[in-house]
Amino acid sequence: MAGLVADYDSGDHLQGPARVSRMNPFHLYLDSADLSEIRSCLPHPVVHGVTTNPTLLKRAGVTRAALPGLLTQLLKLGAKQVQAQVQAADVDGMLADAEALLKPFDSGQLVVKIPATRAGFQAGAQLIARGVPVTYTAVYAAEQAHFAAQLGAAYAAPYLGRLDDSGVDGLGLIAQMQSLVAGSATRLLVASIRSREAYLALLGLGVGSITIPPRLFAELLDHEATLAAERGFLADANFGAAGDSKL
Repeated sequence: MAGLVADYDSGDHLQGPARVSRMNPFHLYLDSADLSEIRSCLPHPVVHGVTTNPTLLKRAGVTRAALPGLLTQLLKLGAKQVQAQVQAADVDGMLADAEALLKPFDSGQLVVKIPATRAGFQAGAQLIARGVPVTYTAVYAAEQAHFAAQLGAAYAAPYLGRLDDSGVDGLGLIAQMQSLVAGSATRLLVASIRSREAYLALLGLGVGSITIPPRLFAELLDHEATLAAERGFLADANFGAAGDSKL
């Protein structure tokens, strides 16, 4: 069955921060099931992949039957990994749904998202033992991130904006989660990002992965001062190319 993660350089020959960076490169995801939105961002080398969930699929009008086709298109657009969520609440149902999600894809292309419930931890542990990359999602408590790391999940996904909405200090709780997964193979995959400031604050905490709405991608990549400088450089380059230089 598909699901094994591709081999990578362990970085054992490196020391200190260089080793950590080599073993745990940052992963930026786009959080959307809207193909037109995603096409405005992909392909681009800073994007690792695309995350989806049933709410995003409903919003984009993507049925479960159409989901494999959407994920395949995202991979063709340059996503290295795509993530899709099981649509069952019991262990057996989650495992059966995960099998169906994984079937069309090569090893490591699809990350199975499973809510961080009691049953979810059980189902995810079985998949992880077989080499399937798993994201435990809807992580609202520090111990959930701890359990995700204990079980060897690829990601644990807290929701920054929703935490703040509930009256919790979202950044403070995510900092605690990050301290619990540090040194493990599990990255925090922080979702519900609503601003550039939130993105930068999460980078300051050292989280290993963030998923953003496509609308935020342009704000992070297209800076007016840089674009203005580029225009000036190109104008000067055209001046030289026209043969008007006095040198």
